Amino acid sequence: MTSLGIIQARMDSSRLPNKVLRKLGGRTVLERVVQGAQQSGVLDELVVATTVESTDDAIVAECERIGVPSFRGPVDDVLGRFLGVLDRHESDIVLRFTADNPLIDPAIISLAHRVFVASGADYLSTSLAHTLPRGLDVEMVRTPVLRQVDDLATDHHRVHVTSYIYTHAEQFEVIGLTLQPDLSHLRLTLDTEDDLKLIESIVDHFGDEPVDIKTLATWLASRPELVELNAHVLQKALVQA
Repeated sequence: MTSLGIIQARMDSSRLPNKVLRKLGGRTVLERVVQGAQQSGVLDELVVATTVESTDDAIVAECERIGVPSFRGPVDDVLGRFLGVLDRHESDIVLRFTADNPLIDPAIISLAHRVFVASGADYLSTSLAHTLPRGLDVEMVRTPVLRQVDDLATDHHRVHVTSYIYTHAEQFEVIGLTLQPDLSHLRLTLDTEDDLKLIESIVDHFGDEPVDIKTLATWLASRPELVELNAHVLQKALVQA
């Protein structure tokens, strides 16, 4: 059973423009996402899916620099972009990543993949019952199911790729993987300047290699002033593009 990782990435971000190519330590944000995904050991192939916009030429150049394939597709139809990748890189399972999560934990990806393969389910996500920090969640879907959704998903569901599946769970076999302890109070994604301040502090301490969530959570527990840096940031609603 082959597994394909797809990282969606674009330069245009309303709250933190060009964030995916910001430098964190010795690596760009995108390179850190690629690194974390690859170190999970579960991917047969990894592709960065960006847009046809000229502003995203820089992402294609970064992919060439770090040696990972890229694909260019629609700007707002991100599901269509994923399916375009699948037309060139077929697989049995698709793992979806976003390029603004530079602290993903390879061990969590590996665990979730083992559960998903053993389950035979259509879709798995760690965010249905949120216990992981924002920015460390993992999701994966059977390739035939993602292709099926192409005929069903409209509007914001095409932007969020998999949201039609988990909001219509009665039509699919959906697994919500919940990991303990509950660390959902931590925000470790990159969407604002305050997110950047926290993540830069983490990278300054731990360096360029991925750090496991238990080690990171223990370190942050003794530094509440860092956690407070972005505690006020609200995540965009599902219906927001």
